[in-house]
Amino acid sequence: MLNTWLDFLTPLSDILRSNTSVFITFSVIFGLLVGSFLNVVIHRLPKMMDNAEKAYVAENYGVQPAAPLPTQYNIITPRSACPKCGHNISALENIPVISYWVLGGKCKGCKTGISLRYPLIEALTGALIGAVAYQYGYTATTFFAWIFVFALVTLTFIDFDTQLLPDDITLPLLWLGLIFNFNAGFTDLQSAILGAIFGYLILWSVYWAFKLVTGKEGMGYGDFKLLAAIGAWFGWQMLPAVILLSSVVGAVIGIGLIIFKGKSKGTAIPFGPFLALGGIAALFFGAQLMQFYIPH
Repeated sequence: MLNTWLDFLTPLSDILRSNTSVFITFSVIFGLLVGSFLNVVIHRLPKMMDNAEKAYVAENYGVQPAAPLPTQYNIITPRSACPKCGHNISALENIPVISYWVLGGKCKGCKTGISLRYPLIEALTGALIGAVAYQYGYTATTFFAWIFVFALVTLTFIDFDTQLLPDDITLPLLWLGLIFNFNAGFTDLQSAILGAIFGYLILWSVYWAFKLVTGKEGMGYGDFKLLAAIGAWFGWQMLPAVILLSSVVGAVIGIGLIIFKGKSKGTAIPFGPFLALGGIAALFFGAQLMQFYIPH
């Protein structure tokens, strides 16, 4: 069986390695498929965390949740279904982007509208994965960069929804960055370690300075861990560019929400998506960004 798989994969690998267009096309399709799975993770992981917390409180403090916790609820179980009518989503109804278009953006069972965000996340993931394949080619770097992109897309939308950046993603992402740079992936190991340390401490210091001055919490600990992870991937030298880009974009969007959406100055805006944007910029334009402040 193993030999059969190897016989199949070897010529496929040769085709992907030798034909850039085929590899990029394959990568985009793969990204679309993974993007569909990421929609599930984005929706379910916060609920899994909430269920785990309620179960812990019930077990250790005797405080029972208001509603019974599901016996099985994870990334795989139960099967995806319409939240309104319970219609189980078939494989043909779950083809990335295409199914949304064929169904007219509505549930096949009850015709309830389906959020446009689902195909947008699929398309975004596919586009980013294709861009990674174009930039880095058929290499181990591309494989690791794909994981980096998948993690950032997931964290971005979980943070938008819940203002949480789960340790289940940020911490493995940090360690994977250090492992990747063990043999000088995007940077040398020393720079990666310093990037993780400084990435955490910079935002930790900002957090406490802001809290001491205002008595309020300006960000969460998940932001520290995410910047530490980005530092582990690209080294301490990239941190100023990531922080500056994240802060500028965050400030512009915050001001825009106040002016055009009538939001108050105290409205909480998740910072994780802007850090993720900085991480994506580092992935594609790291060398160009560092040219602005590190002479060559």
